[in-house]
This record gives sequence, structure tokens and C-alpha cells, in this order.
Amino acid sequence: MIPASAFSGKKVHVFGLGGSGIATAQALVEGGATVLAWDDNPESVARAKAEGIATGDLRDADWNGVGTLVLAPGVPLTHPRPHWSVELAQAAGAEIIGDIELFVRERRAHASDAPFIAVTGTNGKSTTTALIAHVLVSAGRDTQMGGNIGRAVLTLDPPLSERHYVVECSSYQIDLAPTLDPSAGILLNLSPDHLDRHGDIDRYAAIKARLVAGSRTAIIGVDDEYCAGIADRLERDGVKVERISAAGPLDNGFFADSTILMRAIDGQAEPVVSIEGIGSLRGRHNAQNALAGLAAALDCGLSATEIQAGFAGFPGLEHRMEQVGRKAHVLFINDSKATNADAAAPALSSFGRIYWIAGGLPKQGGIESLRPLFPRIAKAYLVGEAAPAFAATLGEATAYEISGTIEAAVEHASRDAAQDAGSEAVVLLSPACASFDQFRNFEVRGEAFRKAVLALPGVEAIRGKDT
Repeated sequence: MIPASAFSGKKVHVFGLGGSGIATAQALVEGGATVLAWDDNPESVARAKAEGIATGDLRDADWNGVGTLVLAPGVPLTHPRPHWSVELAQAAGAEIIGDIELFVRERRAHASDAPFIAVTGTNGKSTTTALIAHVLVSAGRDTQMGGNIGRAVLTLDPPLSERHYVVECSSYQIDLAPTLDPSAGILLNLSPDHLDRHGDIDRYAAIKARLVAGSRTAIIGVDDEYCAGIADRLERDGVKVERISAAGPLDNGFFADSTILMRAIDGQAEPVVSIEGIGSLRGRHNAQNALAGLAAALDCGLSATEIQAGFAGFPGLEHRMEQVGRKAHVLFINDSKATNADAAAPALSSFGRIYWIAGGLPKQGGIESLRPLFPRIAKAYLVGEAAPAFAATLGEATAYEISGTIEAAVEHASRDAAQDAGSEAVVLLSPACASFDQFRNFEVRGEAFRKAVLALPGVEAIRGKDT
């Protein structure tokens, strides 16, 4: 745990007592603060009490002398309207921050030279965060990973000069971190998201831009107009900007030439590393993630040889184009995290002969937007409530069956893929649907797929091996 020593002797209120909220309260207490915590959920309050945290309804609390409200990132700060705890803090003149802000203050106070890589973007930030941490660990660096992925940031080990931090930051967390100052900040991409919490795309983009604006080195994907504009503006303001592009060559920065990652300086480009044959980094979206990882690792002083070795051993994330197993020429991929059509598109774009398992609780729009990718689908195996609607959309565009369950779909897809004459056939779970009609969440759905695949005779498990 990282004690929040900057708040020693101060009165702090905490609202939001999920996993990160309880960790935040404990870090404040450990750092010597006087803490009062609350949540709208009585069960969360009870868990905090059981952990020894002082609790009390902040509506009835004394705000005199309270300089700070630490807010959980899931609690509305501005839209659709400020939470009542925010309004109370504003009335009391208290600053409103989150756990990422506590972390950056502790790093500045105790080890300001500790490498700190912060990652954000609408898509790909979890994979990029995990990839960078994996590369650093494989190169022998003392590395801590957390934030919006894995561990709450204040549960990481305390800052030391040689300790590397790789932290995923959501827009909610950035909005609560006014002095965020990573040594390398990564902004992968921007598209409309969470507008109910941020008002409009311009405000959402401005919040994301804060992460790179405060960075020593700003690594920015320039394949969308929002990020390209942010890169240009920051460079004019004197920030060191490293541009990355998976879409085409750059005069300066890092770009992907098929599976070769290139670095260009004043129009002269040279290859640095390759992602050829690395299954966990397949697809254009993963090329962007790898480019960000390359730029960040170089910024930390790693060699191209160390980075190549780290990329080669990266297993990928569970439920995100996760390679589960292989049987002869048939590869089994778990992309259960794809809970809508847009999220399923990267996986469908990454393979040539696909035996597609799709369906669940349908989202608005269905799979019509995926029609350009239907020629890649050898056959679809439809499950859950969405099966009839998906069948109607597929029509005569591709063969399909209504399998009903994940288990039946895996059995039938495996049988058909084994007879495919191509060099590689892929049984892909990328549902383009929520899971709640049959499963508690997408993780449980992905586990059901993995279990069914590994129960097939002759399947060799992949996850955990170098790929």
C-alpha cells in the first residue's frame, strides 16, 4: 500500500466505497489523515466498517476544516448533474480529487524520478497497459501495474526511484487528477464515449488530453482527428510529442508497416521491432497498442532487443482476443469482452476464415454495421436471445445455425472448422452482445467458452505460453 502521507493531520472525506474506495480510505488513514467515509450502498458501508474505516453519512457530517473530498471515479462529478457529495464539497470550498491524484502527489513527494507511464484512450488502454508492464518485467525492471486495470493504484508498492509504474486511467479518473504528471503519457485514440458523464465529445476529449498535456513525453495516436489535433496543439505548446500511427507512414514518430514497427525521423524510417507471428498482437488495433508500447519502452531506456523479447512473450488479456487453444490448423479465440458490434469488429477484421460464435442479450443496432466483414465468416453459430435477430441480419450473406448455447456452438464450430481446407481456421467467440441473458458477466461467458474448448479431444491449451 502507498500511504497518503501528504494528508497527514488533515481531515478528509471519502465518498464511494467499492474496492478502490476502501483502498483509498485505508491509504489516507495509513498516511495519518482523519477520514470519514460513506457510500449510497449500505453493503459497501458495512464492508468499510468491517475494515476498520470510520463511516458516517456525509450529509450529516461536519465539513468545517475538511479541505478534501476524495471521490470514487464512478460517482458523477459534473454530468448529468453533480452527486450530492460533490455539491456539499463545493459548498465547503473543499477540493475534489480521486485516488490517481493521491498517487501522483505521493510520487512527487517521495520519488519524483520514478518512471510513471499513464495510459488512456477510448479503446485499447487495458491491452496497452498490460503489454508495457509485461515488457518492463521481462526486461528485469521493478514494475507495478494498476489503476483502471487490476489493482487499485494505492494498493501498489510505495514509490522508489527505480520502480516503474504503469497505470491505466479512465476519463473519470483523469477528471479527478488535476496535477497528473506522468513521465510518459499515452493517448491511444478518441471516439464518442461516456458522454452522459462528460456532456459532449469536446469535453470528453479535453479531459483525455489532460493526461498527455502534463507528461514529460506525450505519446499520441494520430489516426483520428481528435488526437491528431491534440498532438499538434501540445507540440505548439512545447510538449515533447511522439506520434504513433497504425494507418500509414509518418515523417516523425512510430508507425506500422504491416507487422514491422518503424521509427521515422525527418522522413527517414527504420524498422525497430516486429509483431509478425505474435498471436496476442494480431490486428491493426493491436498494432496501435504495440506502437504505444514500443514508444513507452524506449522512453524508459529499453533496447529494441529487450522490447522484441517482451512482445514475443506477451500472452494478451483474458477475454480480449485471447488465444485459448489450438487443434491442428484450428485456432480458438475468446473475445467475450466484445459486448457490441463495434467491439466485435477488430476480431472479425483480424482473421480470414472465421467460425463465429455470436449472440446473447442484443444491443441497439444489432450486427448490421458488421456486414462488410460477413465475407470473412465461414459460418455463424448463434446463441442467446439475439439469435433470431442475428439470423435475420445474416440472411443469405453467410451460413449460420442457431446453436442456443456456448457449449453446443463450440462443439459444432470445432467440427466444421476441422473440415476447413484453408491453412488456418478460427473458432471465434466475439458475441457482439451483452451476456446477461445466460451469464452473470462477460468474464463468466468467456470462462464457459474456454472450458468447452479445452474439453474437446486433442485441443492444446495456449494461454500462459509464449506465442
